[in-house]
Amino acid sequence: MPFDLDLLFDRQGSGSKKWSLYPDDVLPMWVADMDFAMAPAIVEALRLRLEHPLMGYSVPRQALRDTLVAYLWDHYAWRIQPDDLVFLPGVEPGVNMALNALVPSGASVVVQTPNYQPLRVAPGHWELPCIELPFQVDANGDYPTDLEALKRTLHGAGAFLFSNPHNPLGKVFASDELHLIGQACVEAGVLIISDEIHADILFDGRRHVPMASLSPPIAAHTITLMSASKAYNIAGLKTAFAVIQNPALRQRFNAARLGMVDSVNALGLEATRAAYGESGEWLNTLLAYLQANRDYLVKAVSSRLPGVRMSVPQGTYLAWLDCTALGLDNPQQFFLEHGRVAFSAGPEFGPELEQFVRLNFGCPRALLEEGLCRMERALTAK
Repeated sequence: MPFDLDLLFDRQGSGSKKWSLYPDDVLPMWVADMDFAMAPAIVEALRLRLEHPLMGYSVPRQALRDTLVAYLWDHYAWRIQPDDLVFLPGVEPGVNMALNALVPSGASVVVQTPNYQPLRVAPGHWELPCIELPFQVDANGDYPTDLEALKRTLHGAGAFLFSNPHNPLGKVFASDELHLIGQACVEAGVLIISDEIHADILFDGRRHVPMASLSPPIAAHTITLMSASKAYNIAGLKTAFAVIQNPALRQRFNAARLGMVDSVNALGLEATRAAYGESGEWLNTLLAYLQANRDYLVKAVSSRLPGVRMSVPQGTYLAWLDCTALGLDNPQQFFLEHGRVAFSAGPEFGPELEQFVRLNFGCPRALLEEGLCRMERALTAK
């Protein structure tokens, strides 16, 4: 079945956060929300569920658990049990539940930067010190983990907040690097909270490797947080899940709900089952489209946007743009004011990142081209 991802949808007035934050003449390319319609199988699953007129509190059915167990094995060779799954209204609540329940008071939390803002600020919600470990780009444009620096920061820490595939760098961690990171955490007795929400958006034939799939000792120290929300564009249905293979960790994690994290959205549960169980062909079409968008963007940045640099994302639909050579005080504000295009500002992802912006290329090609044209016009008039 063909899926037309070039279709444009008017999202103004739909309650879209992405399209509501700025005035109507601003093209939003900021938050990680794609401008593509859901997979038809998800739409059909929601339609069928809505034929039943009751929407009371819901629990995940066995069919959903079985679907996820099969998916994780088929796609990642990761064998889990149905009871390892804990359903949540989002990855962010899962991060905060883990920090609150499992990190001792006063223990530090290590985060590699740049990183997704809710991960960076989460330790502060629980008065836990946050140690930010900056990535350094190498000559190949890659962002290798400084293992010795990581080991030093893990000493005395309570948790390592990990992002793979990485937001905003688009880095996909290879299994050997993952193993070194995981083993360092095990040796330090540090909990790994692994945000793997972008696991299904990888390019150039890469395959996601879940941190917890590497070894039983690493699995015993890891809480993995996943969701169909990014790859299948259903973030508004507020559904995610944790995989916790250590029963003691899982029990303590669940005890941290504390009246804040309740049951999961009934429609989100149905959409998640249809995403992982029935939408593989749609996802393959999406990945090919996103990879073509990425390649188009890389070429455009190098040829049409002098002074802007970017590494080639290995995954996600997010591009991390270095605007240092433009000599601007605030690139995000510059492009907003002079190009009427909105990006995420660099300082959201870490200190001293004022010269960076994050661009979302998860959109029809026409919108991506429009964003590039607006950037060009702004730079030409500079």
